[in-house]
Amino acid sequence: MRFQSLTLAAAGAALLAPTLPPPAPPTVQDWPEVRREDDVGAADLLSRVRDCTPVSQGRYRSDGGLPATIPVCGTGDAVFWKADMDIDCDGQPTDHCNRDTDPYFSETTAFQQSDGRHLSAEHLPYIVVPTPSDIWDYAAHGIRGGTLAAVVYQDRVRYAVVGDVGPQDIIGEASYATAEALGIPPDPRTGGTASGVTYIVFKDTRVTPIEDTAAAVTAGEEAARKFVKGG
Repeated sequence: MRFQSLTLAAAGAALLAPTLPPPAPPTVQDWPEVRREDDVGAADLLSRVRDCTPVSQGRYRSDGGLPATIPVCGTGDAVFWKADMDIDCDGQPTDHCNRDTDPYFSETTAFQQSDGRHLSAEHLPYIVVPTPSDIWDYAAHGIRGGTLAAVVYQDRVRYAVVGDVGPQDIIGEASYATAEALGIPPDPRTGGTASGVTYIVFKDTRVTPIEDTAAAVTAGEEAARKFVKGG
């Protein structure tokens, strides 16, 4: 009978206790970063791209109407540029990426998933490269859909893939998911950042399938380690 009495008492206490809502799930920014000794940090990558040897035949604008001041630089195993970040919300319609949230929304991306569907900007970290032109042709440098990229902002490094193609004369754009992972406001109308983002694209690499985010992280870390070591 003691067990029954304790059970009834506990039940009564539970009825009297205030009902609290369950805690909210952590956001991407709340997740702890677990680093290994051989992980490549932002400072490691930025020191490797301190100097620019241009591989583009001209320079890009960060936004329409602004001066063209941004070259694409290159090394033996990567190309890189330093720019702003505009938010690409194209591809599959989702809660945060759709015609209501983004006035420039398109349901298509230049590259597609393994099932033939267009990419999801909200869920897949990807970057945007300019459409090939006389300024620069990404394909001539071993870059295509699914090519690995490291994106650096402040003290954060996130790995992504090449997932979409943008205007011929503008550079500096990435998906909603990339911005969110870097702590950059991802809203397609009001988000992004005006400067301070470094995009490093590793030549002749590819994530297959393109939508495999975990594979991009694993392969990106390995490519970054080789890049920092100089090859």
